[in-house]
Amino acid sequence: MFEFDIDGLAYVKDTGGELQTDPGTHVPVPLPLLTEVRDAAEQCPGTCIYIEHADGTLEAGGPQE
Repeated sequence: MFEFDIDGLAYVKDTGGELQTDPGTHVPVPLPLLTEVRDAAEQCPGTCIYIEHADGTLEAGGPQE
């Protein structure tokens, strides 16, 4: 779901495997990867991974205080 680009930052990949480098990019998360993506969001030191649920609510990532 994520890959580091030449700028040293990690970006989300779309269903075709292409890096999505535009800010605020959304891609669907395949159900079998949901736990791993949720874990990545929780461990992201930059608090920059969010999971948007079908109802539009956001699940923020990053270390919890």
